[in-house]
Formats: sequence, C-alpha cells, structure tokens
Amino acid sequence: MKRDISVVIPLLNEEQSLEELYARIDKVCTNARISYEIWFIDDGSTDNSWGIIQLLSAQNPDVRGIKFSRNYGKSQALHAAFGRVKGDVIITMDADLQDFPEEIPELYRMVKDENYHIVSGWKKKRYDNVMTKNLPSKLFNAAARKVSGVYLHDFNCGLKAYDRSVVKNIDVYGDMHRYIPVLAANAGFRKITEKQVQHQARPYGSSKFGTERFIRGFLDLVTLWFVSRFGGRPMHFFGAGGTLMFLIGFLSALWLGVSKLIDVARGNYGHLIADNPWFYIALTMMIMGTLLFIGGFLGEMIIRTKREHKNYNIEEVI
Repeated sequence: MKRDISVVIPLLNEEQSLEELYARIDKVCTNARISYEIWFIDDGSTDNSWGIIQLLSAQNPDVRGIKFSRNYGKSQALHAAFGRVKGDVIITMDADLQDFPEEIPELYRMVKDENYHIVSGWKKKRYDNVMTKNLPSKLFNAAARKVSGVYLHDFNCGLKAYDRSVVKNIDVYGDMHRYIPVLAANAGFRKITEKQVQHQARPYGSSKFGTERFIRGFLDLVTLWFVSRFGGRPMHFFGAGGTLMFLIGFLSALWLGVSKLIDVARGNYGHLIADNPWFYIALTMMIMGTLLFIGGFLGEMIIRTKREHKNYNIEEVI
C-alpha cells in the first residue's frame, strides 16, 4: 500500500533513542494527517537495537526493519531501503535524535506542493564539537560546492526529503550518501533546494563520526567529479590524454631519428640514439599513451554493460 511518506533511518547501536524517535514521528505524522511507513536499517548493531525494532514493528505494521549481518555503511543502508519504500516522498534522518521529526510536514509540503526533487536540511546552528566536526564540515562543504556545482550549505545533513522518482533512479554506493544531491543533479533532477532545520546535541550514546570520514569524503568527491565529467565517455579523458602522450613521444623519437641522420650525413658516427636519455623518455611516453588509449577504449566497452552493486548481506527483513 502506498504511503504519503517513507521515513528511512539508518542506525548503528542506537537502542536508547529508537522508541522516542518512533513516538515523535508517529505523533507528528498523525497530527499532520500524513500516512507513513518507517524503515529502520540496522547496520550491524551489537546492542539491542534490532530487538527494539522488532518490538515496534509488532506494535505497528507500518514500522519495517532491515538487519544487516555486519556494518556496511550508510550508503548501503540507504540503498537497501530505497529499493523497498512505497512513499510518494522519502525522508531520511539519523537515529541519534539530533534531527527533529517535527520538520517532516514542511519537508513533505515543499516536495509535494512546490515540486522540488530534493529538499536538503541545513543545520545552520550546530551543536557539535567545533574542531572535530564543525570546522572540518565547513571546509568539506565549501569544497563540495566548488567541485560539484550544487550549492548547498550542508551536504552532510542526514535530514533530507526526496521525491520518489529520485531515489528510484539514482545509484547510491560506497560512501556516496553525502553526495545524493549531486548524483541526482547529474541524473537530471535539478530542482534542489535547502531548508534550515533545527539541530541539537546527541542526548544518548556516542558519535560514530571519525576524522577518516572526511578523508574518504574528499576522495569520493574527486571520484564523483571525474565520474560526472567523464563517466559516460571515458575515451574523452583517457583517449585524449593517451593520444597526446603518444604524439609527444612519437615526435620526440622522430626528432632523435632525424638528428641522427643529419649527424651521419655530416660524418659524425660517434653516438647511438640509445645514448640519449630523450630516447627512453620518448619510448616511455609512447607506451603510456598507448595504454591510456586502450584503457579509454575498454572503459567505453564496460559502460555499455549495466553495473549492479549489492555487496551487502541482509540477515532479516520485517
């Protein structure tokens, strides 16, 4: 049965917050007369999170759950849920109660009534550690805006609303969950806006955030830039670069050959072409150019096959 919204909540060891989060979502949606389903995705929790999800599902059939056999990451959790949701609008949020379920009605209205493809939350006032999260997040978001061309203040905000067509037509993999607006824009869903949302300090548990996530985030940003520019036409990058390198190497070798012929014509037989370091540079560039060209050709062949990723193991679904 279709619903107005599907609320997708990835989680890892959040047993203390789940019942309160569910109660607030239920209250907000009931008061706003919004039909809903909730998908909790247990990303390999080692506490009693799954037991609480089972209890909530027994109480309310609109509460669903997916349990992974181990921790696979937020992108895989979202991907698993996006394939199953039935809502017209899909809302994602974190399970740590730092996001406010009370934002749901306005996010839903902006997607449905204003026809936005994505409404991204913007935590303008944050209650996180300045040095470990706030400052690095500002630097990361500035770099993401510059590279992607999608001008959002807070790519990392977990509270977002999507039109159903978006989540059914994008491919979330690796650590690309933070770049879903960029993936959507590349797929043609360009009506993207943001809304200032409330934020509070985590009331329970500890953050799963680590400095290494920023390093992975920047590397993913470079990957996303390259894929968005050349993912559909790898020959334009590898082929062009390979051809240029091959021509430079070939012209250098030709110049060495002509120079040797001129020396021979003048009676100078003293040096072999192989004695000149430029010979090896030219040879290396010709080989590398050929390899890059072949790489571009193979890339063109590969993208003609549909890539599927389902590199997670679901242990249980309710």
